[in-house]
Amino acid sequence: MPIELYESVKGKYFIGYADNLTFANGTSAWARLYNPRGSGVNLHVNVWTVSDISESPFRAQFWFNADPPGVPEESTLVTPSNTAIQPAPRPRVKLQQASDVRGEPKYGVRAFVRIGEPGVTLVETENGKLIFPPGGSFLVYVTLQEDAKAAASGKIAFGWWEEKI
Repeated sequence: MPIELYESVKGKYFIGYADNLTFANGTSAWARLYNPRGSGVNLHVNVWTVSDISESPFRAQFWFNADPPGVPEESTLVTPSNTAIQPAPRPRVKLQQASDVRGEPKYGVRAFVRIGEPGVTLVETENGKLIFPPGGSFLVYVTLQEDAKAAASGKIAFGWWEEKI
């Protein structure tokens, strides 16, 4: 049985996305899975996507445990993947987002970078190998390539499970 199915059957697998992210003219956007201190779970990132980026080539940076610029908003577009369980499980991990921010993430580790073209979806399945304890986070930070003046918008989505500590 695939691990994703196993975690879904237990009510521990969640999916969600940050929608309507906007950035242009030197600003950026980001979305992250944030595991709050005291959550009592480890976060396992299974899959991420960056899509619907318009107009210009873009760069997606992937940061571990960084402090992003701007004021985070919590996405309401999160659901358990197993909708047969009632009442529906609720994630302890938060999906946060911000648009039109200035500055780079601080602290943490920039783990990897991907370059994308307009209309192309970046996607990767991590199989849960990216693990973050309480207080940790997985951040996707999106900017336009150098000298791009066009306005951009897009979505960042995640699939993850939570393991009780």
